[in-house]
Amino acid sequence: MSGLMGLCSGTSMAAQAGGDRRNLVIQQKQRQQRAASSFLRTLDFKHKLRICNAYPFIESVDVYAGPVKLTPQSIPYKDCHEIQGSVKAGDKLQFQIGGMSAGSFKVSELPREDAVLVLVIYRHDTVTTAVAFESHVFANLMNAQIAVLDTYRGEKKGSLRVQDVVNASTTRSEELMFDSVVSVNQGMYEVVLYRNDGSVADKQELIALNREAYVVVRCGVEAVEENQRYPQALMIFPHSDMKVLMGGSCCKQILLLPFFLVAISTASSWLDHLAVLRL
Repeated sequence: MSGLMGLCSGTSMAAQAGGDRRNLVIQQKQRQQRAASSFLRTLDFKHKLRICNAYPFIESVDVYAGPVKLTPQSIPYKDCHEIQGSVKAGDKLQFQIGGMSAGSFKVSELPREDAVLVLVIYRHDTVTTAVAFESHVFANLMNAQIAVLDTYRGEKKGSLRVQDVVNASTTRSEELMFDSVVSVNQGMYEVVLYRNDGSVADKQELIALNREAYVVVRCGVEAVEENQRYPQALMIFPHSDMKVLMGGSCCKQILLLPFFLVAISTASSWLDHLAVLRL
């Protein structure tokens, strides 16, 4: 009896020691998991998705991710909307114009940093009504950035310049090259689209704020069918608030600084093109 009791007692102590070791291991794993989950939360990046409609047509654009409509309001021609909610790698974006399927994209990967993502839909050529797309990922920089795109389809030439507003104390002007990305000092400017003969085709104000990302797009189409022709025009987005610019203590000084248009290397496309369909 005593031997059995001693054996049982010994077995109980061993079991208790084993249980203590297991509990210690479990606690260590739980601490590691909590630390890992805390670390992973710091890697959540903010991605803003802006979709711009440079497709010259009377009907507006809608965008879907599966059955979910990403655009609460349809996007009219020469306008952009910032999509609310997150877009994940692997998502398939489906575009409709006037309720008809226009094409779809699959998000291949997203940058591992806070970034602004821009997707522009426009007309593929002057003969058909097929669509095409341009995408860009803005780097996370201190200065304002401008992506300059040319979606105009036709033989007419055009050029862009960014310059001081009419009532400014300086008269600076610099060319904006198509298919480029530049940074610019915070300030108030005009973007002017010139025809090949030097006349002004369009002009729009640009309020450039630090850490903001802008798109400047030449759009329009010289379509074969006369009723589908749209003259070359400008689309600029977003439209920053003048009050935010003038609220800064250094704004008056900034407006007198050189443009410092600095070219930025373009980021790789974040979308996989799946299909382009004719309307």
